[in-house]
Formats: sequence, structure tokens, C-alpha cells
Amino acid sequence: MRRSSPSKRIQQITERAISEAESKYRKTILPSGLRVVSEQITTVRSVTIGVWIEVGSRYETPTTNGISHFIEHMVFKGTPTRSNREISQSIESVGGYLNAFTSKEHTCFYVRVLDEFAELGIDVLSDIVQHPVFPGRELEKERGVVIEELKNAEDTPDDIIHDHLERAIYGSNSLGFPIIGRADNLKRFSREDLLSHHGTYYHPSRMVVAAAGNLTHEDLLVLVERYFPANGGTRSRQIEKPLRPRAVKPKRTQLLKPIQQAHICLGTSAYSIRSKYRYPLLVLNSILGEGMSSRLFQNIRERYGFAYNVYSFVSLLSDSGSFGVYIGTDGNHIDRCIELIEKELGKLIDKPVSRNELARTKAQLKGGMMLSLENIPNRMLRLGSSELYFQHLASLDSIIKEIDVVTPELLQEVAAELFVRERLAGVVFKPNGGDTPTESA
Repeated sequence: MRRSSPSKRIQQITERAISEAESKYRKTILPSGLRVVSEQITTVRSVTIGVWIEVGSRYETPTTNGISHFIEHMVFKGTPTRSNREISQSIESVGGYLNAFTSKEHTCFYVRVLDEFAELGIDVLSDIVQHPVFPGRELEKERGVVIEELKNAEDTPDDIIHDHLERAIYGSNSLGFPIIGRADNLKRFSREDLLSHHGTYYHPSRMVVAAAGNLTHEDLLVLVERYFPANGGTRSRQIEKPLRPRAVKPKRTQLLKPIQQAHICLGTSAYSIRSKYRYPLLVLNSILGEGMSSRLFQNIRERYGFAYNVYSFVSLLSDSGSFGVYIGTDGNHIDRCIELIEKELGKLIDKPVSRNELARTKAQLKGGMMLSLENIPNRMLRLGSSELYFQHLASLDSIIKEIDVVTPELLQEVAAELFVRERLAGVVFKPNGGDTPTESA
């Protein structure tokens, strides 16, 4: 008996999962403008609930950079009815998990609890999102905490180099701002600054409540209407749309740092999350630098042994995006590694990807997507981000079809547009044996 290929088996598994996964998706827009999206999964005993706000570092200026992330920290420091300790204990005492994150375009506060404690989760989330008091004493302490977080990032070169690359790609546009902000801003933010920023953006019309797990949409609506009253929250203000990034001349920068290993990032501006070319770009990214079978890993690590860590990455935003490659290597191999990376990029322009490699990559993408859906928090993340970017949940069927129609010719077209050396910005952290960073062209 002849067995079907892995890619065909992935397709069959995906098709079986589509109808069940999508039949439980529901969406309601409340009179306040608050959007509620859910995906009921009856085979689990937990629920993950997130409150998303359409604000991030992109909505900041040079003098307010970092305030969205600072507010993310400060909402946990107290409300009129809960102290900071009571906020954390209320969820942890029932075995739950409470956290948050800030991105360039969104802020999300989320909780994961057993389904029987769903109301408690929404109660706590609604309280910290709508009613933070930003107590002065806690503000001063948390200011120090965030500055230490910034120092920790600075001491993690394979992390902070991505901020430098984004600055090289986006220039002065706010997309080039670091999400965590700058130390001089963090030292300056006052309680009034936080209240003003919160009052501008934390409005129901800019919020999404997303829930995935063992909770019906009807029960979710009852809880949301109870804890997010139509006349509650902050007052809406006129908000200017962030400027789209302009094309900037790519530059390559070298920073001499007191580190043992060189770190390299090459990248360029790319497509938005709404672009028809996003799926070809995701396929190219997988071929080039995702996983141990990728071209970069097999060539630079397996063939030459120049790196422990090498990969490519894609960032998709509402009206822009970026593509990049990272590698950590010995300081003596910097030029050779850049040459090898550019050579791999050039191959994608000059020679079509084989049908076999393309089929394997498509199976990898689809299989990874299906595996991610076994994680309930991942489902919540997909619900919330899809609503903010597309105002609906893209069907799994449509995503599979978009991946399946990618051809070798389309991949060459995208590669020829993006992977041109003149388009690539670059940042190199080079060991200098000293203790003071210096910059050179």
C-alpha cells in the first residue's frame, strides 16, 4: 500500500480540523464600540481571555516613546478596589496566570484560568484596564523596574540588535522606536502623562475582548456587558493616524561592544499584513531561515560551522512590514557570514525553488499552523490580532489556499523585489574587548 506524502497528509488533517474550529467562532459589537470575539473549545477545562487595545509604540512621539509599555506595567499597580498584591493574588490563588505585552501597534492584557473562574478573570482584566490609579509611590518603583528591564535588553545583544535594525529600516518614523522606550523618557514620565495617554487610547471603541476555551459566546457577552458597562471606560478623544513610513536610504552600522561574540542583522522593509504578497514572503522566510532544515542553517551552521544561532524573520504590520536575517558568530567571520547570507538571498532571486522544496515548506507552514491551534492562548492571540487587523477571523481554509497557490515564479518575484543588496540595511555588534560601546560607519 502506497502511503500519501507528508504534505498531502497535512492537507487532510487541516481540512478535517477546519469545520470544527471555525464553527465555534463568534463576534459581537456592543453599543459602546467594544468588540467581543470568541472561539468555544469544549474539549478543554480552561479559558484564555485577552483585552486588546489599539495602541503601542507606533502611537508615540520621540518625547513619549516608551509610555505605552510603561502603562502596561503600571495598570497592575492598583485600582480603586484592588492593591497590586490583590490583583496578582486574585488570579494566582485559583491557579491562573495573568500577564500582558506591548507591541508596535497593540497592547494586550490576558488571563488564563479554569473555565469555572472565567468571571473572575474578566473582573480583574476589566478593573486594571479601565480603572488604574497609577499610585505615585508605585510609579517611582516601577520606573526603576522598567529601566532595569531596558538595561537587561542592552545586555542581551541578540535581542537589542533588532531594535537597531528597525531604526535603520524605518529611520525617524515611530515604527523605528523601541517598544520599551528610552531611559531619559522613562525617568521623566509623570502620573499625569500616564493618565493622559490612558485617557486618549483606552476607550471601548479601540478595544477587543477575545476569549478562547470552554466558554460560550453568550456567557462571555453577559460577563463583558457586566464588567465593561456601555457608559464606562475613558472618554474618547480624536486620535491622529500614525504616519506611514517613508522609504529611507538603507545604511549599515557597526557598533563596537564589550561582548565575546559578533552579532549581525541584515534587513529591509517589506509587505504589510494585508498585502497579497505576505504568504509568498512567509514561504520564502521558511525556506531561508526557519528551522534546522532551512538554507541558512544548513549552509552557515552545518556546512561551515560559523554560527550556533542563525535564522530569518518577518514582521507584518498594518501598513508596513520588515524582513531580516540574524546571525551570531566569531568576530573573525563577520564579512564571510554577510557574504554567505547575501549569497543565499541571491540564489532565491536567480534560481526557482524546486517543487519538492516548495512542497516541504508548505507542509511545514501548514503543520506549524495546525500545531499552534492546540494551544489555547495561541487561539486567543489569533482572535484578537485578526480582529484588530482584519475585523474578522480569516478562515483556515482561506489561509491554506493562499499558501497552496504560491509558486516558484511568485517566490522569485518577491525575492527580486526585496532581496537586493542596495535595499538591505545592516547592523553589526562587534567585540572590542573594552567596556564602552563605540560606533563606526
